[in-house]
Amino acid sequence: MDQQAIKNRFAIIGNSPSLNHALNVAIQVANTDLSVLINGESGVGKEVFSQIIHALSARKHNPFIAVNCGAIPEGTIDSELFGHEKGSFTGAVDSRKGYFETVNGGTIFLDEIGEMPLGTQARLLRVLETGEYIRVGSSKVQKTDVRVIAATNKELLEFTHNGRFREDLYYRLNTVPIRVPALRDRQEDIILLFRKFATDFADRYKTTSVQLSEEAKNTLINYSWPGNVRELKNIAEQISVLSKDKNISGEQLRSFLPDHNYTRLPVLTSGSGGTAVSQSEFANEREILYKLFFDMKKDVNELKKMFFDLLQNPSLAQHAPVFSPDSNGTNNMSNIKELHTTGNNPSYGQNTPAVILRNENNIQQHEEIEESLSIMDKEKELIIKALKKHRGKRRDASLDLGISERTLYRKLKEYDIENL
Repeated sequence: MDQQAIKNRFAIIGNSPSLNHALNVAIQVANTDLSVLINGESGVGKEVFSQIIHALSARKHNPFIAVNCGAIPEGTIDSELFGHEKGSFTGAVDSRKGYFETVNGGTIFLDEIGEMPLGTQARLLRVLETGEYIRVGSSKVQKTDVRVIAATNKELLEFTHNGRFREDLYYRLNTVPIRVPALRDRQEDIILLFRKFATDFADRYKTTSVQLSEEAKNTLINYSWPGNVRELKNIAEQISVLSKDKNISGEQLRSFLPDHNYTRLPVLTSGSGGTAVSQSEFANEREILYKLFFDMKKDVNELKKMFFDLLQNPSLAQHAPVFSPDSNGTNNMSNIKELHTTGNNPSYGQNTPAVILRNENNIQQHEEIEESLSIMDKEKELIIKALKKHRGKRRDASLDLGISERTLYRKLKEYDIENL
């Protein structure tokens, strides 16, 4: 089967070189039993590539199952994958077959493999190397013949460096890597995709298909599409349903796009000779980092207001921590007074910048002590705040933070935070 026939069969739209290359690799590896690791951002269509590999393989008449590792709680993922015996844990009222047993002879697609716990990773490695596994609560070794296709939107190689993913499992899964390009890297396909989605929604809702002006087309092409094809499809559906005018201008189109066009966070380095922090590290916890940065901006603005209030009204300085040099030029710490805040001003913690005033020859000077800008410190602080706010309820706290409950659980262990 040629490439165009496969595109038609699986509704793949686009002719960009990067997309065609990924598809060619999938076609070539399909008729083998090699493990495949599909890399790509969320929303690019990684699962479609796993279906293509299975459909073109000798296992095509056997079962195929897709498992989202990030959606299964850590305490039950072993049971889901490998099964369990009756009474092996609380609630195990019957024996249960796992996916590796029910899909024997077929293909299992493990999405978000980077979220898999380390203990489960060790079990998976044994399956890949020997085809053997043991049910939870059993001592009997069982055999399975399952092809594993894994996918991730994270850089697993970075995870191996900080101990979050087994290095031996990474290289075992990464026998054949396939990188599905982000939508912004295949700009020539954006208009084709939008036209296809708009036509489909027009048929579904019995309406006229929307048409884009040249300005609107340029807007689509230049937008970064952090949600990739999934986001483009959602925008096409919104426009098809909500727009009364079916001829869409650039201004009309921009009204449907998010106000803040977030793309990728910048790369930070630790300075000369330091270790670079890769962009993917930040993308892993993007939602929580956005909240951190917004809180930091708010704190800085409040600090600036307090500082300028002190400059404009020196009498307020008596409530600020003040010290002056004594006769021998050293700081007289006995003159330090505690900072009190009243009204709407917040109470500043130990990591908050303090404004220190010196009185030398009746000239007021100031220093600003920078607060810690460590992302880990801020992340830990925000997690603690969320847990306190929701009285230790992890599910509510994870929703407030914009991360999964499982990610929150991992962060609690990583930062050694006791449940509040």
